Amino acid sequence: MKTLLLTLLVSVFLIGSSFVLYKKVKVYSDLNKYIKNTMKDFDKIPEDRKAQLKKVASFVKSKLSAEKKADLVFICTHNSRRSHMSQIWAKTAAEYYGVEGITTYSGGTESSAFNPRAVKALTKSGFKITKTSEDKNPVYEVKYADKAPVLKAFSKKYSDEPNPKSNFLAIMTCSQADAACPIVPGASERISLPYDDPKAFDGTPEEEAKYDQRCKQICTEMFYIFSLLK
Repeated sequence: MKTLLLTLLVSVFLIGSSFVLYKKVKVYSDLNKYIKNTMKDFDKIPEDRKAQLKKVASFVKSKLSAEKKADLVFICTHNSRRSHMSQIWAKTAAEYYGVEGITTYSGGTESSAFNPRAVKALTKSGFKITKTSEDKNPVYEVKYADKAPVLKAFSKKYSDEPNPKSNFLAIMTCSQADAACPIVPGASERISLPYDDPKAFDGTPEEEAKYDQRCKQICTEMFYIFSLLK
């Protein structure tokens, strides 16, 4: 009996020291409903798109195994819509599945402002978002759970603070930034994952629907990535 107990204790120690730690966070109720509904679309992701998403998952798995952490920087032209949505959904997905050691960032080839239409789409999905300043590039505090760190969102260049300077995965969320940054200084790896820009529908009757559509697509794909790591 003592031998069996000792074996179990040794096994627990080895598992705890050799594998990634998991600690799930309970997200807000409305956000959880949105996520559950979005997960139904995993099978609708095209195979060529899944191949790119699996590259992200592979990078994360490798980094977590070697260093117990992984930094992801989502890059677009103006850091106003798609890169912010990707950063926020990726962090939420990591916390939802309990994958520890993940830090997400976003940036642009130039800075502008976190677009209020994108903020609205994220708020509708269940995030609690508070605008904390009234300048041309306001800072937003984004919450997905009561017992989780607040995400601060504002527009910046991908090389600006607080983004990492080295040892990160650069994920290009728009074709313009992809072309403008063939090499991202400091990145360990670079993956192209472009999304259509909902900005094309600003001021049209389809505006809100298109932002909601892009928000849901990004949510689906970020959750697919971390579902591979759970």
